[in-house]
Amino acid sequence: MKQIILAEDHKVIRNGVKMLLESTQQYQVLQEASNGQEVIDALNKGLIPDLIVSDIGMPVMDGITMLAELKQSYPQIPVLIMSMMESDANLYQTIKAGARGFLTKSVDAEELFFAINRLLIGERYVCSSLAIPIIDHVIQKELVPSFKMRSGDFSSREIEILQLIGQGLTNVEMADKLFISKRTVEGHRQSLIDKTGARNTAVLMRFAYANGIID
Repeated sequence: MKQIILAEDHKVIRNGVKMLLESTQQYQVLQEASNGQEVIDALNKGLIPDLIVSDIGMPVMDGITMLAELKQSYPQIPVLIMSMMESDANLYQTIKAGARGFLTKSVDAEELFFAINRLLIGERYVCSSLAIPIIDHVIQKELVPSFKMRSGDFSSREIEILQLIGQGLTNVEMADKLFISKRTVEGHRQSLIDKTGARNTAVLMRFAYANGIID
């Protein structure tokens, strides 16, 4: 049975998490704490758990300060943060301070147990509600060319083509509208992709909007 120290200043939440953990008969809450200082005190008295599950916002000593203390004195003990705060900033701050995992308090029991198991075998875990937007953001940064261009870097015809692409027109429709051949439209389209370094038309349009080339 894995032993856990549970730090949470709201007693109702703490009792609920404790009951949930111990209902599995796989975990024992070795010590309850209402702040980070009580966690440190318990460790200094020799109560060494397999895992610490902790909130961030607590009186006396908050979760971030506690993580800094643990990093210095008890780096071998993994810490899983459970917080009401769901911003990326809180996630980055706690991971940087030494937390091995981060969950929002809106997760279900299945994800809580999954996260605990990951940490107990030496891995890290971030709840899906935060991890997926972060991955999407990384992908977006990877796909959109990072350099800046202005509308002056494009010909008036290229800007016309961009605007019509943005309106959803096909190459044939653009050719008819601009009184040019379909091959000429295709040439402008390819030229725009080459000039911006975009991988495809979708990325080209994101680039154009991001740089204010078209509205």
